[in-house]
Amino acid sequence: MAKRTLRTLIGASLLAAASLVQAEEPRVVAITQIVEHPALDAVYQGVKDELAEQGYIEGENLTVMHESAQGNSAIASQIARKFIGESPDIIVAIATPSAQTVAAAARNIPVVFSAVTDPVGAKLVKSLEAPGANITGVSDMLPIDKHLDMVLRVVPGAKRIGTVYNPGEANAVSLVNLLEERLAARGLELVKAAATKTSEVLGAARSLVGEADAIYLTTDNTVISAAEAVISVGERADILVFAADTATVERGAVAALGFDYYSHGRQTGKMVARILEGASTADMPVETMDTLDLFVNPAAAERMGITLSEELIREAKEVVKSDK
Repeated sequence: MAKRTLRTLIGASLLAAASLVQAEEPRVVAITQIVEHPALDAVYQGVKDELAEQGYIEGENLTVMHESAQGNSAIASQIARKFIGESPDIIVAIATPSAQTVAAAARNIPVVFSAVTDPVGAKLVKSLEAPGANITGVSDMLPIDKHLDMVLRVVPGAKRIGTVYNPGEANAVSLVNLLEERLAARGLELVKAAATKTSEVLGAARSLVGEADAIYLTTDNTVISAAEAVISVGERADILVFAADTATVERGAVAALGFDYYSHGRQTGKMVARILEGASTADMPVETMDTLDLFVNPAAAERMGITLSEELIREAKEVVKSDK
């Protein structure tokens, strides 16, 4: 009887120990990113920092898998298949192309997207309010009208606004269509230049010289990855280059009215933490960012042929010092 009791106690102890080990197994978050550039890198860092603040510490109770597709959709598909085979607790997809490849294959793994402009148009969710299935996230839909107000405030006589975009990126096409619609409503024209890969961005930007009075860059990942090419054209041809994301102002754009992509990542991280704690993606509406910050780069404006007004500079949250 004593031996049986001892065996029972030992067995119970082993089961308890096994349960404890199982409970302490790190949660696994796989993060796929279409390309590396400052805005998307900031999203990635924001997700990790928010998870750490929520108590998920990488190397302790959290394992993070992270890969970039280097702007290649075929590689993005390979990463998606690899991650799905690893069966992580959650897959985070940064930018539309990565989100689309993951959504097409991940049926039983929660997916949280970030930096996706039009998740409905990209066929990621049924609606923003009720995404359904296993996917939700944070959208970075741009306030196009406010951006145009900013551009025309600096270049009031502009009639033709140029943009470079990748016609193969759903995010970019949605934004260009919206931009064209908003410009037409103001009696203005959009001049489009296509670039299907980063190596084509310079040539596309050059095609806008003599055709556009100003250049406005959306959050097109292909173009933003090579933003310096557009900026160099603007400097040589005295065409002001504006951006939708504030990080591009630090790289030489004249101004941007946008939200902080690091904060965007933190907001995404909050959603990831809620799912790790048991929340269902189907019950989580797609979120957006509301706070907009004005960044200006007076030195970049001088290189493109104008001086920014003191009033505009005073209104800016950040005045970028650029002396390249």
